[in-house]
Amino acid sequence: MEAVLVITNLPDRGSARKLAEKLVEQRLAACVNILAPCESVYRWQGKIERAQEVPLLIKTLRAHYDKVEKTIRQCHPYELPEIITVPIAAGLPAYLDWLAAETMNPME
Repeated sequence: MEAVLVITNLPDRGSARKLAEKLVEQRLAACVNILAPCESVYRWQGKIERAQEVPLLIKTLRAHYDKVEKTIRQCHPYELPEIITVPIAAGLPAYLDWLAAETMNPME
């Protein structure tokens, strides 16, 4: 079972907390870190934009990616949300076992 880190940003702490809790409640993530707000600078529709965002680090299994993506898209207010997945190449074995156990039987 391959562990992955899914990264996304939300516009405020409330929506970030709501998504994090939903992912953990549905066993699609073992843990979600809600980070401190940050300023993002990006090009959107030909213009340079700036926005305050709240980054999320979602720890899950690659097997759950499609459901995690679907849940993010359903909860996300952006037209085009950032959803990036990074493989976890190594980690503390006991932590990775816990991650797998906590996401073993996701809810529908």
